[in-house]
Amino acid sequence: MDFELNDDQVALRDELRRFLADRMTSEARRAVIDMPGAVDRALWRELGGMGIFALTQPESEGGVGLGLADATIVYEELGRAAVPGPLLGTFFAAGLRDAGDEVAELAARAAAGEAVVGLVPAGDPVFVEHLAGLDALLVVADDGVTLVDPPTSSRPVDRPLDPLTPVDLVDVLPPGRGVGGPDVAGGLRNAGALLAAALQVGLAEAAVALGTAYATDRTQFGRVIGSFQAVKHLLADAQVQVEVARAAVQAAGVTIDEFLRAEQAEAGTGDAAGVHRISEPARIVASRAADRATRACIQVHGGIGFTWELDAHLFLKRALVLDVGIGTPEAAADRLAAAL
Repeated sequence: MDFELNDDQVALRDELRRFLADRMTSEARRAVIDMPGAVDRALWRELGGMGIFALTQPESEGGVGLGLADATIVYEELGRAAVPGPLLGTFFAAGLRDAGDEVAELAARAAAGEAVVGLVPAGDPVFVEHLAGLDALLVVADDGVTLVDPPTSSRPVDRPLDPLTPVDLVDVLPPGRGVGGPDVAGGLRNAGALLAAALQVGLAEAAVALGTAYATDRTQFGRVIGSFQAVKHLLADAQVQVEVARAAVQAAGVTIDEFLRAEQAEAGTGDAAGVHRISEPARIVASRAADRATRACIQVHGGIGFTWELDAHLFLKRALVLDVGIGTPEAAADRLAAAL
């Protein structure tokens, strides 16, 4: 496999990076905290207009027609900018084109960024992120996926881990409409785990960049602290883990795309076991890379690293939040262990 980005992928990455650098500044990111559900609707529509939520949908249905390998590049950039909101739920809702007219209408709105859709595992009670900003909620169980209206009865968590990810505790989810069976649920879990991993790679990259910039500017004992061996090794080790995680995520994206193409061609050559063998380690290494990089960033900054004003804590908290929900690294580790 060739994991070098082609010209189109580089252009896609660079254009999105430029947009997010201008649009999702530290000040803009923090301003989202005061919006309903911590969702910036204007940004959501801009992302929808860029095709972010319809990346893997066919061009014949108004999508971009790319694969999950391309989506990992895009979602890494969204993670790098720590974009708040239910990115994964809205992305998957945009693909619900074959579940009836009403659901197809929601899918079209999600693809355009006009609808905001959450994503939770089935169960009662359940923690729902960004509830006040949701138009719908996807619920994933072993036997299928259900689309429900946002619950009207909930208890907000007073101090959520991530201030950009408000959480509500819902005792009982309302009944909904089935939009897919076990195969859809399994595919959603795999893709959700992969894109969550891509987001974590982006967060890790942003944390290393922030820590490195500080280390090359801050002086102590007449020298920049980046010249000290302990600091250099801390950042170098974190960057190595980021690169390993990025390669693993991209390899998983390519493998899943090849599997899906084989399935669609009915060639009987789709290797489902191979998908799990490569996607589950990617989920695990991305989680560990994000944890290590974000903590290293805080450590390099010293006392200021723990302050509200610095974005380092937002990167760490977002990385931790991505470790719960659909397709967790713990679940990936359990499946790998069971396969041994």
